Amino acid sequence: MMTPNWILQRASLTPDRIAISWEEQQWTFREMAERSMDIAKKMRGTGLQEGNRVALLTTGGPETVFLIHGGLLAGFELVMLNSRLTAAELAYQIEDSEAVAVFTDDSLLDRAPDSTPVSRLLCGKAEDFKPAELWHEDRTLTIMYTSGTTGFPKGVRQTAGNHLSSAAASAFNMGLQDGDVWLCAMPLFHISGFSILSRSLIYGMTVRLQSKFDAEASAREIAEGSVTTMSAVSAQLVRVLDILEGRKLRADGRFRQILAGGGPVPSPYIRRAEALGIQILQTYGMTETSSQTATLAAEDALRKTGSSGKPLFFNRIRIEGAEKPGDEGEILISGPHVTPGYVGRFSDSPAQVDGWLHTGDIGKLDDEGFLYVLDRRSDLIISGGENIYPAEIEQVLVGHPDVAEAGVAGVEDKHWGHVPAAFVVVRKAIAAEELEAFCRERLAPYKVPKYYRFVEELPRNASNKLLRRELRAAFEIEK
Repeated sequence: MMTPNWILQRASLTPDRIAISWEEQQWTFREMAERSMDIAKKMRGTGLQEGNRVALLTTGGPETVFLIHGGLLAGFELVMLNSRLTAAELAYQIEDSEAVAVFTDDSLLDRAPDSTPVSRLLCGKAEDFKPAELWHEDRTLTIMYTSGTTGFPKGVRQTAGNHLSSAAASAFNMGLQDGDVWLCAMPLFHISGFSILSRSLIYGMTVRLQSKFDAEASAREIAEGSVTTMSAVSAQLVRVLDILEGRKLRADGRFRQILAGGGPVPSPYIRRAEALGIQILQTYGMTETSSQTATLAAEDALRKTGSSGKPLFFNRIRIEGAEKPGDEGEILISGPHVTPGYVGRFSDSPAQVDGWLHTGDIGKLDDEGFLYVLDRRSDLIISGGENIYPAEIEQVLVGHPDVAEAGVAGVEDKHWGHVPAAFVVVRKAIAAEELEAFCRERLAPYKVPKYYRFVEELPRNASNKLLRRELRAAFEIEK
């Protein structure tokens, strides 16, 4: 199967429509394609050929967008490097991916000293060539490394067909309207950010770009209605809600929804958002599924609080070993959005077994087929033979009016094996005894945290996912 080259096709269909808006600047799809083509020619001018695997290490912003599209026009497989990693972590991914070249923003050269600065690339010679007008759907466009919460990060291949089916399924679920503008505050090297760029080309939709998440700007644009959709994780969502509430602002009627991923959205956040006129669409996806797999429709948000919704149109979900609704087990996923495989050290590890991706996440399906993601299997706390899901405790904790954020991890205990420890970011001072009493009213005794630590911030990766392993490590250091 073939698909038109998205960049060329979009520039042909709607050349004068705004593609990217950033600060006070904007570029049409024609301008974006022309600028990206100039970069593609300079990339090929370095001696690289179609099919080469090329890594990008950038800080974000519009120049990153042009560099990404330039690499795709040049015919490369793009290894999207996380700019927040250390030099050693980046060296592993560059070597593991077998990238033949690395283009790096000048400000990040200390992380990848053997790479080519983007400034030198842009001053280099250009090689004229004709980009492919059609892409094979099984062509690998991007390679993104999993966050590495357990073991070595895996380099995940994502094909044109993966990204296309993901974008189509998202549109079937969320709908499209004239004038849609998607606020992108997510890292472009992460699937949540890259998928917005893909949707922009496939839908003909404007992206309002932030180089990095800006809560003040996000709240202002939602209140003004200059954007219609936003992607966020819980930590970003709560900051936006705090600002809107603090300034007694509401979402403009043109703002449609926030697509919330990266873990369960606590129900208190959903209720606060709805009071401000914001619809929260909780979603579940991963690097291996090119973004969304399931999304909770707005009309179900209240009656199915805590659910990630039903699978999107092309996708299937089942719970391994489940015999009836409500049975818990590993979440398995099937569909055209699922990666065909990995690169490097995991290239011989099958991504799918009998057509199903084993996610490592624990969940359940209710009697209507709604998915509830309980936690990562690696984060599960087994205490005295009982299974405890940190996300459940975190949701209770953030329900306290003085708690801004909460993270829970299992720590060793001589009697029970492991017990939950809570790490809390507060809005104002609160005693651990008060939090414990609050939890005891809402949780079974074995789920109530045994320890409480008050912290300035929680450890998160570049996509703002909570790193519970770092909580465990911090607790051990403090003991």
